[in-house]
Amino acid sequence: MDSPQKKERSSKNTPFWRRKTLAEMTEEEWEAVCDGCGRCCLHKLEDKETGEVSYTGVACRLLDIDRCRCRDYPNRTAEENVCLTMTPQTIFAFPWLPKTCGYRLLFEGKELPSWHPLVTGDPESVHEAGISLRNKAVSEAYIDTEDLRPFIIDIDF
Repeated sequence: MDSPQKKERSSKNTPFWRRKTLAEMTEEEWEAVCDGCGRCCLHKLEDKETGEVSYTGVACRLLDIDRCRCRDYPNRTAEENVCLTMTPQTIFAFPWLPKTCGYRLLFEGKELPSWHPLVTGDPESVHEAGISLRNKAVSEAYIDTEDLRPFIIDIDF
């Protein structure tokens, strides 16, 4: 599936995310698109009849909720079989990504928000903007994950 991305190619001074498609990015650039919000690490529930996805306030046990980063990013898929591996070729398979997700926004041909760390140059900007999970989620390590329905949250994703 092709992305509606339109890129500026005229100037080397143009930030990489404006002049490159997701598929053209280096691994380092691709990883930098992640704003560090941690929202994709929340457990989600899907209604089997409607396909609607609800987010819970319960995060993967590997997520450091204060830093909003994976504690074992290189080995995450071996440790957590539900952990996603997103690539430029598979991003279309994750329609539940938050509306604020840098990958989703670029895939849809939109701009990164003003609080995004690539825009501000400050990795704390996502937290200061209140976008991240910092102090807003609980690790699955502390709860019974058999029934996550009581943990459904209403956040504009």
